[in-house]
Amino acid sequence: MNTFDIIFLSELLAVLCVVFGGVQLWLTFWVYDQVPRTAKRQAAAEERPDNELPPLSVILVTKDSAQALQDHLPLILEQDYPSFEVIVINDQSAGTDGEVLQRLSASYPHLYYSFIPTTARYVSRKKLGVAMGIRASHHEWLVFTDPHCCPQSDQWLRSLARHFTADTDVVLGYSGFEGKRGFFGYQVRLQNFFTSLRYLGWAAAGHPYMGIGRNLAYRKSTYERHKGFTDHLPLQQGDDDLLVNAMANGRNTRIAVSPDSWVRLSLPPYKRLWVEERVGRKVTGRYYQGGIVYWNAVDTVTDALFGLCTWVGLAVCIWQQLWICTAVIAAVWVLRFVCAMTVWRRASKALGENLCCSFPLFEVFRPWWSLQTQLQYVFRHKQDFLRK
Repeated sequence: MNTFDIIFLSELLAVLCVVFGGVQLWLTFWVYDQVPRTAKRQAAAEERPDNELPPLSVILVTKDSAQALQDHLPLILEQDYPSFEVIVINDQSAGTDGEVLQRLSASYPHLYYSFIPTTARYVSRKKLGVAMGIRASHHEWLVFTDPHCCPQSDQWLRSLARHFTADTDVVLGYSGFEGKRGFFGYQVRLQNFFTSLRYLGWAAAGHPYMGIGRNLAYRKSTYERHKGFTDHLPLQQGDDDLLVNAMANGRNTRIAVSPDSWVRLSLPPYKRLWVEERVGRKVTGRYYQGGIVYWNAVDTVTDALFGLCTWVGLAVCIWQQLWICTAVIAAVWVLRFVCAMTVWRRASKALGENLCCSFPLFEVFRPWWSLQTQLQYVFRHKQDFLRK
């Protein structure tokens, strides 16, 4: 390769770094910085009086989660909220879920429970459980969570309901993982944080595309108007993200990110459970409507290419002593790194996550983790994610 070719390559790499770095900076401030900005506004907002808070139904589906129900369900039942009911659907648990529910119902008259019949076949049992809970509910506003989720305050329902306005149909909340368990624990918390930052940020920017059923609220009439899960009935998953994708738009969706609105759950006991959830999101992601899924792909690809062009460009430019190109590439990398770390730190603080020191690690492993999930999805049998 002659000198002209090397100079051209160096200049091309510098230009690519500027382009990819510019895309990353735009996404950082337009999408990810939405969450801390929204959290700041919500912290200063006034609470709604009791007479403006609508009655609501909290719906959970349980399966072999007796201990989680024992630990967390009382925290939901004892919420400081004027009028609400809690509906738990038992998915034929092999454990003592039914006994726990029977015992708690004696102390909490607003707790109702039922079970999925053993005759139910050829349908996602999670979707069936959610549908049964919705059918049994008595109120327009529905709040969804998981037996393993623990509200961080007795104001959880109030903090969600403050967003139940006349023009709102969907409210997205934040669910985080607690506890540490080595590198795997940090990986789960970082990936969950970034996934949440992405879908909450896009929703705050006026482009909602998904939600997670661990902390989610929507109107019963909106669910019925979209005919529930009819459009994606063959899939095992999709009871939360695909439904939100169908119902939500920039006019009817709000996010709840104040501290009282958070729920947290323990880390998955086995890595394969987390892998299954990540791969399952890949499956349902294929059915998302709208252009945001392409922007997410642009984000992932430009992040990987930015890192590759930066380090290759620096190596070539320093080798050839092309100091102007070296300075341009280094300056763009430093600018993007400082801006990303600053915004992620603000978002981490806004969502109560102590992850700041892990962000450089995330920056290194993020492209590999994305590729790993994609490969796990590619080599899985798609029948694994269809109803049986």
